[in-house]
Amino acid sequence: METSLYLPVKHFLEKLGFSAKGEVGGCDVVALKGDDPPIVVVCELKQAFNLELLLQAVDRAGACDEVWVAASLSSRGKGRESDARYRNLCRRLGFGMLGVTATGHVDVLVPPPTTAPRKNPKKRSRLVLEHQKRKGDPVAGGSTRAPIMTAYRQQALACASALSDGPKRVRELRVDIPDAPKILQRNVYGWFDRAERGVYALTKAGHAALRRWPQDIHMTKSPLPDRDMVNA
Repeated sequence: METSLYLPVKHFLEKLGFSAKGEVGGCDVVALKGDDPPIVVVCELKQAFNLELLLQAVDRAGACDEVWVAASLSSRGKGRESDARYRNLCRRLGFGMLGVTATGHVDVLVPPPTTAPRKNPKKRSRLVLEHQKRKGDPVAGGSTRAPIMTAYRQQALACASALSDGPKRVRELRVDIPDAPKILQRNVYGWFDRAERGVYALTKAGHAALRRWPQDIHMTKSPLPDRDMVNA
């Protein structure tokens, strides 16, 4: 599973001074460093170096300042990582290449070039916003079989938690969750039901969501731009 590579790569990037989170905007790993604007690094994970890994990296290149590809090193040393043509292709594409050993050590096989010009500011901005607004790092990079815990889903769960003990007025929820009105009105996940004007209750689906993702405390204030709906 690609998720087995996530923690070694995350720790590698953190040692370089980045804040790394998994499954942000469809990318296996997004890491930020600095601010206004931050340096954005994307790393795609695969169990082995192959063409699909490079195709994914090409797709991400326009949204970040630096792209890495990472895969497990073959036990016999006969994988693509030992193929000079594959390494040269990474160099020509401007991608860094990381190899992860069975013990979790990360080797830099191909260093990335100096920071390249950004080509898609809008896509890059969405990655930065989602990374910054997501609470903690709830999803391991490389996850494919479970819903992604986006910043939008986290705030929707905060609304569900607030309604778990009975219907409430929107203005009550807005105190701790500024985006509560639009989250309740859009009802993306079917967790909320309008009991009366300005009052919402939790549906069976909402109660089920809280059982799946228990909430210990309510979400603190953190306005969520409409653009985050892309990752809802």
